[in-house]
Amino acid sequence: MGLIRFSHTVFALPFALLAAAMAWSRPDSSFEWRQLAGVLLCMVFARSAAMAFNRLVDRDIDAANPRTQSRHLPAGILSVPTVWAFTVLCGVGFVASTLLFLPNWWPLVLSGPVLAFLCGYSYAKRFTAWCHYWLAAALMLSPIAAWLAIRGVVELPPVLLAGVIFFWVGGFDILYACQDADFDRERRLNSLPARLGVAGALRMAFVSHLLAIGGMFAVWAYGDFGPIFLTGVIGVSVLLLLEHSLVRADNLSRVNLAFFHMNAVISLGLLAVGLLDLWWQ
Repeated sequence: MGLIRFSHTVFALPFALLAAAMAWSRPDSSFEWRQLAGVLLCMVFARSAAMAFNRLVDRDIDAANPRTQSRHLPAGILSVPTVWAFTVLCGVGFVASTLLFLPNWWPLVLSGPVLAFLCGYSYAKRFTAWCHYWLAAALMLSPIAAWLAIRGVVELPPVLLAGVIFFWVGGFDILYACQDADFDRERRLNSLPARLGVAGALRMAFVSHLLAIGGMFAVWAYGDFGPIFLTGVIGVSVLLLLEHSLVRADNLSRVNLAFFHMNAVISLGLLAVGLLDLWWQ
């Protein structure tokens, strides 16, 4: 309906699919269409519920921010009851989708706490400047959840992949938030760009992405990958560094290019080389 951009799901869905493929490649696991459907449905429903909830919680802030005034709720395109209904429907869809993993009960048992954590991010900006890493922690659950849903245990490979997401998402969310640094200060909202200044926030984002690059090499080393995935990791590392050359403290005009297009290439690219590497083996 336009409230939720499905394209934004590429920030986490490819990592969930990569973790699932890694889990299926284990000698004591095998691919199941039912599990693939479960991963896809859970990811789409959970992300849609959390994003719609965020739009509800932030509708007054969005109305006051010139950059976000055209969003559906502040612009009056959609009503609050309609978005609430959509949020609840997606939440129910998420919980129902975990039933596809039975007799593994972990996805169903953890669905409520996970959904609460995802939605809790919407309030983070009101009390902590580290809100970017709450979002990062929410998205880093995707590979761990996919692995747990398929294998029933948490092991090292998805945890390392989750670490990559944590520092990658935290870094690019800081970049994106630089656009609202002045607005956040005026409204007494918390963010690292508002606290550190844009230049300081860009340095923090750069360090975060260096840690993400280190995490990708750890995934290659401990995830049973070969030279194909290593080549992809090197390419993605170059893209991450290039992302920082596009955004400067005195010129934020290319933030959207760095945020949407390059990060979509990074996530989908890692998924592609990961699948190719596993298939080639």
